[in-house]
Amino acid sequence: MESILPTTSFSSSSKSERRSKSKSSQTSKPSLVMALISCFAWLYVAGRLWQDAEYRMVLGSLLKKNSEQRPKMLTVEDKLMVLGCKDLERRIVEVEMELTVAKSQGYLKNQLKQSGSSSGKQLLAVIGIYTGFGGRLRRNVIRGSWLPNVDALSKLEERGVVVRFVIGRSPNRGDSLDRNVNEENLATKDFLILESHEEAQEELPKKAKYFFSSAIQNWDAEFYVKVDDNIDVDLDGLIELLQKRRGQNSSYIGCMKSGEVVAEEGRAWYEPEWWKFGDEKSYFRHAAGSVLVLSKNLAQYININSASLKSYAHEDTSIGSWMMGLQTTYIDDSRLCCSTSGQDKVCSLA
Repeated sequence: MESILPTTSFSSSSKSERRSKSKSSQTSKPSLVMALISCFAWLYVAGRLWQDAEYRMVLGSLLKKNSEQRPKMLTVEDKLMVLGCKDLERRIVEVEMELTVAKSQGYLKNQLKQSGSSSGKQLLAVIGIYTGFGGRLRRNVIRGSWLPNVDALSKLEERGVVVRFVIGRSPNRGDSLDRNVNEENLATKDFLILESHEEAQEELPKKAKYFFSSAIQNWDAEFYVKVDDNIDVDLDGLIELLQKRRGQNSSYIGCMKSGEVVAEEGRAWYEPEWWKFGDEKSYFRHAAGSVLVLSKNLAQYININSASLKSYAHEDTSIGSWMMGLQTTYIDDSRLCCSTSGQDKVCSLA
C-alpha cells in the first residue's frame, strides 16, 4: 500500500500539466488571429488616409486652377467690343438679305458677259428643242423643215433669236452616245449640251432646271422657250407671237390646262405623289409641255433657286408648281396648243 501512493500522485500531477498546456495552446490561436485582423485593419485605415490625403491635394490644385481661370469683371472697353461685334453681326445679316434681294432681281454674276449680248442688245428669245440620244432622225427632220441650217442660224441670231437642240450627257460619261453627239454638234453647231445633266426619260423635270439655268447663263434674252422635238413649229409665227409680248415681265405663256392626277401605278402619266393634290386629284393650272415660254425674270428665278425647287413626275407640272408661288402672269395662248388644229397655230404634232 505504501509503494502505490506515490505513483498515484505523480500521475495526477502530469495530467494537470498536460491540461494546462492544452489550454494555453487553445488560448494562443485566437490571439494570433486577432493580431492579424488588427494588422490588416491598420493597413486598410492607413491606406485610406493616404488616399484621402492624395484626393485632397488633387482637389486643391483643381480649385486653385479654377479660381485663376474665373472670368474677371468686364471693363468698359470689353463691353464696347462686345457691342461692336453684335452690331457687325447685325450688319452682316442685313447685307445677306440685300444680296438675296439683288439676286432675285436678276443681278447675277457674269450677266453682262453672256454671248449674244456683247453689243448690249438684248435677244428676243432662246428656243431650246428637247432631244435625246435616240432622236437623231427627228433632229434631221426638224433641220430639213423649220430649223435653219448653220448659216441661217447665224442670221437668225442677228435678228435676236437663238435656237438649239438641248441634250444632257450619258450616265456612262464619254461613251459612244456622248461621242456621237459631240461629232454631230461639230458638224451642225446647233446643240446646247447640259454637261451636269444625265439624259433619261425620268429625269425630264430636272432637265427643265438645267435648261433654263444654262440658257440664261449663256444668253441674255427676253423670253426662254422650251419645245419638244415631236412637233413642227412655225418659227416666224412664234417670233411674231413673242414680239407682241415684249416688255411683259413675269409672263408664263402656253396652252394652259388642268388635267387629272393619275394615282394608279402602271398607267400612263402616273404621279407617285398623287396624294398631295387633294381629294379631287386635279393638277393646278400649268402650260402643256409641247411648247411653253417663260420671261427672263422667271427663268432667272429657276436658275437661282434650282437646288431647292421641288420636281414632280412630269416636267410641265413641275414647272407649273414653280410658278405658283410667284407674281406670275398666266397667258393661255391657244396658238400654242399643238394637238388642236387651226389656221393661226404656231405649232402642230409632227
